[in-house]
Amino acid sequence: MAGKKKNKRKSRPVVIYHLEKVSRGIFYKYQKQITDMIKNHHGVYALYRRNTLYYIGLATNLKNRIRSHLKDKHSSSWTHFSLYIFRRQNYIRELEALLLRIAYPEGNKQRGKLKGSKDLKPVLKRQVKEQQSRELEDLFKAYRVTKKKRKQGKKTKAEKVLKGFFPTGKVIYATYKGKDYKAWVYSNGTIKFGDQLYNSPSAAGYAIRKKGTNGWAFWKYKNKSGKLVKIADLRK
Repeated sequence: MAGKKKNKRKSRPVVIYHLEKVSRGIFYKYQKQITDMIKNHHGVYALYRRNTLYYIGLATNLKNRIRSHLKDKHSSSWTHFSLYIFRRQNYIRELEALLLRIAYPEGNKQRGKLKGSKDLKPVLKRQVKEQQSRELEDLFKAYRVTKKKRKQGKKTKAEKVLKGFFPTGKVIYATYKGKDYKAWVYSNGTIKFGDQLYNSPSAAGYAIRKKGTNGWAFWKYKNKSGKLVKIADLRK
């Protein structure tokens, strides 16, 4: 039927009444008026020392609990109070525990316990460790692939850059941060430095400097006169 509106079910509020930041003096002087409004409802109340939260509590009889705090050990520690009256008390203890864990007031000695709630911190720790392991794996993946290709003897564009320059092999030299280094160039252009083989002088230079290196300018060899010159001269 045109114009007919669908009935929407309204959610019922959990907190049906509240009274916030009322001074201790008002409660003390007008207890009857306040307790008549509260009656025997259940809910959560909070005690404040001026603007600082001091204590959180729950009660099935709010008026008696608040009245008792005018005389007990907390009597001199609060100046104002707030209270929240619930429709039902199904989750009242769990809500109190939650508030205690969030606010952790000075006057509450015990921290709220969330019974039946699973702590997700161990799960998070495990997931973080797994992610860190994957990240570490990715960081070293490129190195392993390069090393594997070298062992398999796969050719790259830089593999023969020095091939033919030294038919009988040659020692090449480099100096970095005051330290002298030597490497051997095979007739096929492969460079041996330490226990590793490299396809280009730049790759061999990177093994020393740990950063991008122009190997042609970095490495030198002895010419026929016995003078050290850059291997870049070989390309002139």
